Amino acid sequence: MCHIYFVTYYFLSPSSTSILLIIKTKLYLMKREQKGQHYFISGIHQHPLQLHRQENLEIVIYIEFESSSSTMDRGKKIQLKRVFGYCWGTSFLLINIIGAGIFVFPKGVLAYSCMNVGVSLCVWAGCAILAMTSTLCSAEISISFPCSGAQYYFLKRYFGSTVAFLNLWTSLFLGSGVVAGQALLLAEYSIQPFFLSCSVPKLPKKCLALAMLWIVGILTSRGVKEVTWLQMASSVLKVSILSFISLTGVVFLVRGKKENVERFQNAFDAEFPDISHLIQAIFQGYFAYSGGGCFTLIAGELKKPRTTIPKCIFTALPLVTVVYLLVNISYLTVLTPREILSSDAVAITWANRVFPSLAWIMPFAISTSLFSNLLISIFKSSRPIYLASQEGQLPLLFNTLNSHSSPFTAVLLLVTLGSLAIILTSLIDLINYIFFTNSLWSILLMIGILRRRYQEPNLSIPYKVFLPFPLTTIVIDVGLVVIPLIKSPNVHYVYVLLLVLSGLLLYIPLIHFKMRLAWFEKMTCYLQLLFNICLPDTSEEQMSEVQTVKK
Repeated sequence: MCHIYFVTYYFLSPSSTSILLIIKTKLYLMKREQKGQHYFISGIHQHPLQLHRQENLEIVIYIEFESSSSTMDRGKKIQLKRVFGYCWGTSFLLINIIGAGIFVFPKGVLAYSCMNVGVSLCVWAGCAILAMTSTLCSAEISISFPCSGAQYYFLKRYFGSTVAFLNLWTSLFLGSGVVAGQALLLAEYSIQPFFLSCSVPKLPKKCLALAMLWIVGILTSRGVKEVTWLQMASSVLKVSILSFISLTGVVFLVRGKKENVERFQNAFDAEFPDISHLIQAIFQGYFAYSGGGCFTLIAGELKKPRTTIPKCIFTALPLVTVVYLLVNISYLTVLTPREILSSDAVAITWANRVFPSLAWIMPFAISTSLFSNLLISIFKSSRPIYLASQEGQLPLLFNTLNSHSSPFTAVLLLVTLGSLAIILTSLIDLINYIFFTNSLWSILLMIGILRRRYQEPNLSIPYKVFLPFPLTTIVIDVGLVVIPLIKSPNVHYVYVLLLVLSGLLLYIPLIHFKMRLAWFEKMTCYLQLLFNICLPDTSEEQMSEVQTVKK
């Protein structure tokens, strides 16, 4: 039995445009009736997830038709379900934190430590503690608001809908730029073995990047099962390769050859960095641990988030810390600090020195790492779009799911924007400057946590972080914003600011003044039929969560 939901919506005073849209939809379905299919209007219904909106309630009309060639089952709930547990959550966090950088560019900390091996290793260990503080702050938001896109909802609740929309507007460009960059790197390292004597041509790289991006988008839209096993397999492979590098370095140290251990015997003898270089080294290391706040994007799909999120954090971050330290020790065991700084891909240089016949494995390892990061980036970035549509800040089209309970239209939007960024590579250069806006939003989130403690001191919070943690995170994020502006001032930062504020051009007419676009409402009906998508079913558990979030 197939259910396709055509949704047309209007405010309590219906417009002639909305009525015309209903008539056209009925005529289209009457043509389908001639082929042995029929339709019926199930009635006027107020969608439950719209009950917590602050603006005027919308009226939703469902028109469904039955078909013998069914793809949706009547008994099947179409909704984002809580299906991910501790193992998946730990794997998800590992993939978000461990990117391709540990294979390619783990040299920023060493460079700003003035090639002082002992200082660089201490910085790596210290940055893990700092990353733990910011991750636990994000955990408080995820546990207090256990919905997908909790960060967006938190900003809307404590700073208003305008700030939340600008955050969403920025994340659309940042998310598409990130997936475009990951797809291009994935394509480059996938075909690099075929171009050993020259650089990879741009056209094949872009074509392969587009193909990879759309393949991952299709896999993501197929539901959580495909995402789950692909993520688990790629994370196991990534950790296995890093463990192989780490254990090889340990073996070299145990053997005690002079060329392998001399850099650790007098680890602190090199020039000690001044305070400015040390701060830069800390920021480089802190950036390598970034990604711990990803649970704010998928908290609505975790089982028992109140206990699962802390368990995943206290498992993944210590593991990442140990892996980062051992991998850097392994690099320093085989390569000198100058060789590390001069290498374009440290893991490949390391493999050429240790196992020349197996050096081809490293491009494969980097490709695997980037594939898993690309998969997770599309998966998590689609959730705030889905939530924003529920909150009335995006068209209702993006609040739809396909038969696999995946936010297909949100994934399609991200993949389309990412494809444009791949074709127009200059856009990715601009995306690099948008990264510093992440620190701005992080500062606002920390201020929101402090504001909630001050304004609602008697509020029952399921998980509350130690007060110095958000203060420490604010100090670090302020440094991440100010230092790039002082060290390398560039007009591109002005462009980024204008890009963020350009979201007001859409917010003011479409959200503040509630302007309706008749052509988009018409297109919504056709796209729902084309993609076989519908509004999600709402369970009693989800409704209780909505009420909890409101409180």
